[in-house]
Amino acid sequence: MTFAIHGLAVSRGIAIGRAVVVASSRMEVVHYFIRPEQVESEIARARNARNAVIDELRRLQDEMPKDAPAELDALLDVHLMLLQDAALGTAVKNWISERLYNAEWALTTQLEAISRQFDEMEDEYLRERKADLEQVTERILRHMKGMPSPVAAPAALAEASRAGSADQQELPLDAGVDEPLVLVAQDLSPVDMLQFKSRLFAGFITAVGGRTSHTAIVARSMDIPAVVGARAASQLIRQDDWVIIDGNAGVVIVDPSPIILAEYGFRQRQNDLERERLSRLRHTPALTLDGECIELLANIEQPGDGAAAVRAGAVGVGLFRTEFLFMGRGGNLPDEEEQYRAYREAVDGMQGMPVTIRTLDVGADKPLDKAQPKDYYLNPALGLRAIRWSLADPAMFRTQLRAILRAAAHGQIHLLFPMLAHQSEIDQTLAQLRLAQSELDARGAVYGAVKLGAMIEVPAAALMVRTFLRQFDFLSIGTNDLIQYTLAIDRADEAVAHLYDPLHPAVLRLVADVIAEGRAQGKSVCVCGETAGDVGMTRLLLGLGLRSFSMHPAQILAVKQEILRSDTRKLAPWAQQVVQSENPSALMAP
Repeated sequence: MTFAIHGLAVSRGIAIGRAVVVASSRMEVVHYFIRPEQVESEIARARNARNAVIDELRRLQDEMPKDAPAELDALLDVHLMLLQDAALGTAVKNWISERLYNAEWALTTQLEAISRQFDEMEDEYLRERKADLEQVTERILRHMKGMPSPVAAPAALAEASRAGSADQQELPLDAGVDEPLVLVAQDLSPVDMLQFKSRLFAGFITAVGGRTSHTAIVARSMDIPAVVGARAASQLIRQDDWVIIDGNAGVVIVDPSPIILAEYGFRQRQNDLERERLSRLRHTPALTLDGECIELLANIEQPGDGAAAVRAGAVGVGLFRTEFLFMGRGGNLPDEEEQYRAYREAVDGMQGMPVTIRTLDVGADKPLDKAQPKDYYLNPALGLRAIRWSLADPAMFRTQLRAILRAAAHGQIHLLFPMLAHQSEIDQTLAQLRLAQSELDARGAVYGAVKLGAMIEVPAAALMVRTFLRQFDFLSIGTNDLIQYTLAIDRADEAVAHLYDPLHPAVLRLVADVIAEGRAQGKSVCVCGETAGDVGMTRLLLGLGLRSFSMHPAQILAVKQEILRSDTRKLAPWAQQVVQSENPSALMAP
């Protein structure tokens, strides 16, 4: 009987194939107390298992195929960083020595403690890194028990699935002997995904995960249809079921009828043709029908992500989030030299194109593993975060500024400051920058000139746009936070997430005003939130006068296609009608 499972659409496209269902990797952990004389041997057991996993991941990185997505290597780096976090090792050791927990109990206890910190994070991308921590812990536990990964033999699973069953349903595609397969799992780690040959699977389905989970990131980078967060998928889908993944709608259709298969087979062929057409646009200039040149930039998280941005046709990096250089280190922050190398790698990877580096955007929702009082996290979105955090620790802030300035000697760097809202914050920020330059001058260090920009992500900043433009070279609208703060909506809270609306009149008017004022003063305004990569918003933003978009590299070509089909002169009057409307959604078809 045909039925549908709903999840999150994270990688566009249609996939049709037989299900390869991978059992959940979750392990049962036995809790018991050890004797005092067993403490050292138990600590050694935990340490040896962790070191074995580190060696395994390094070996996988060394043996990684040349055509593997750069995102996989970056995610393995995240796992290695978590494994090598001194705070994790110290905490596990303390649980063993002070509480006399067995090693497995100590490890899972610390996992629960750290997981609570991740749950409190406001940033969706960082909150999803909880899954990485869980997977690292799982691998250590399996080494302790001498157990293989549940996906250690995917080729065998694939071959078994390819053999099919006697009464298999006929697929209205030319599948032949090698029938297409889709992977169904509770979750997938980067290591698990490396163990699969990408050509074996037409798509992925996971029961957990979000739009910024590692499975979603890799699926987008490989251009493979995927649905995540399909809660019941691993229970309801049986081995060898025919499955349709609708990556556009976030729907999984199980045991589809011949009519549904035929319909989705047609859609799949149309998507394949569309993807081929899009790939031809990679080197096409982003020009509107009326000759307006549009800047398409990439958002990146790791220094090595520049290669994927270049391959996608980006003309620069509009947002390099620097948080991951700082997180998961037990409070041992990266020094100037380490940061300089990371920023230079990003600059070198963009082959002379500009790189916009945002200074540290952390806070209670993205902590740096520093102990805080219990009530510190009661309202993290409104607390000490972003530029407020940096100004509260000027030595740390100037270390980052010096590293960025030095990297600017090797290429174009635009320096972006997050969450500014007060003139006093602007004054303090610029003073710290001047002091960092003086410190470099004092020691004779070489550094380059940078353009200065400010994030517009709180209503106060949008309303002060003229003040901001007088003091900065460019502005970048962070729509994710601007929507959240304007509407007082926590988009991570399922009870109110439905109220998170990019088309709310108040949000649109703030965005429109910032863009208009930037154009009036001849300064660049970029949109770097999720709105920039939403093709449904492209024409509206063009009509409002936006000429710079920054998004995930996988979204660039689809947005470029909308740009090539647009005439900004015709869109401008319609865009103003949308902004002034009490119901903008009703006018969104120009």
